[in-house]
Amino acid sequence: MWGTRARPKVDHIACPWLIRRFIDPDAAFLFVGASEVEGVPAAFGAAPFDIDSAFLSHRGEGCTFDTIIEEFGLRSPVLDRLAVIVRAADTARLDLSPQAAGFLAASLGLSRMYREDLQQLDAGMMLYDAFYRWCRDAVEETHNWPAGQQRQG
Repeated sequence: MWGTRARPKVDHIACPWLIRRFIDPDAAFLFVGASEVEGVPAAFGAAPFDIDSAFLSHRGEGCTFDTIIEEFGLRSPVLDRLAVIVRAADTARLDLSPQAAGFLAASLGLSRMYREDLQQLDAGMMLYDAFYRWCRDAVEETHNWPAGQQRQG
């Protein structure tokens, strides 16, 4: 089990996605209020992440997603590309990646769509899957409309 603050946004969805996709597909997550975040995860035996005092948290210019990639030896060109997008969105440095503003907007939109953190996490998994696939397969693809013709009208 893993634990972090309630009301997940960018890094709080990115890290569970990374954990479930690359470390433990059956991982469970506990989201707790800010006033309880220091004690509650430990009381439940949950590994804390993206909490100021946690080992798995922001380091230097990186976000917790970067830290988990490093600590679990998950480096790959695809995850490195995704990490730049996540870092840019999570640390308000949108200039690091052209995709970061849209990524942040989608993450904030999810937080408005779902009141329950675990429902938001479930919905966010598809968003991260989509960005991962873009990083893996589609970075060179462009929009092809109109297909070389001027639109009439």
